[in-house]
Formats: sequence, structure tokens, C-alpha cells
Amino acid sequence: MDYKYIEQLLERYWECETSLEEEEILRAFFSQKDVPARLLPYQGLFTYEQEMRRTSVLGDDFDQRILALTEGQEPVKAKVVTMRQRLAPLFKAAAIVAIVLTLGNAMQVPFNENEAAQPATAEVDKPQEGPSVAKADSAKIDTLSKDVIVNVNVDVN
Repeated sequence: MDYKYIEQLLERYWECETSLEEEEILRAFFSQKDVPARLLPYQGLFTYEQEMRRTSVLGDDFDQRILALTEGQEPVKAKVVTMRQRLAPLFKAAAIVAIVLTLGNAMQVPFNENEAAQPATAEVDKPQEGPSVAKADSAKIDTLSKDVIVNVNVDVN
């Protein structure tokens, strides 16, 4: 007997070009008892699905076992969540930020005290704010200042 059509269908099957109807033809062919020896290695591939349908069927007691497992469970009660419990993560985050800022400020205090204790070299040349000695002086004109100004003017000319 010539099995050229079956061989062509097999070639198309390996190239993934068969339709569902052609695959059904292959399944029907390989489900026969008389399969040629050269096509016998492919028989298990096409009859596997039918064999599994026959062997893997759920038992009659399957439904009862599943219902017994699900019926024994108690319903879950809803848990009341207060506003305090909802905001607890926010409170924790705020506390962590406050601790970090407090520690950061505490670490800067020793550095600020050292700067206040040491005289700044850039501020030595600036006049100091405070009570003026010249206000308590009764003289209207300071002769010493005029001499200095005159000397400076003379030297420049």
C-alpha cells in the first residue's frame, strides 16, 4: 500500500505547515492497528493524547474530597485598622528625619564654638562697632589728622 500522502503530511507537520484537519488525519491514521514499520516510530507521538484521555480521568470521589477541604474553613473576619495604625509608618519616618537633623546640628556645635573663640584675621582690619572715643572729646578739630592729611597731600604732589 502507498503511504505517500501520509509521508507528505508528516513532512508538512515537521515544518509546522499542517492545518488542524490534516493533523486530525495523522492522528486517525496512527490510531489504527496496522501501521507500516517505517512509520511506526511516529505512532506514539500522535496517539499519546488519546491514551492520556483514557488513563488520566479524575475519580468519582474527587468532587467530595475538594468540597470537604473547602467546607471546613471558617470565614475570614475583617480587621479594623485605625487611623493611628495607618499613619504609623509616617510617624516613624518623621521621627527618623528629626533624629538625623538633631544629630547633624549637634555635630556642628563644636565647629561653631571653635570659630567664635578664634579671632578672624580678615576682620582685624575692619573698625569695631562700639562706643566712640571721639564723641567724648571736646575738641572740634583734630590737629593731628590735619597734619597727616597735609603730609599725604604734599607727598603726592
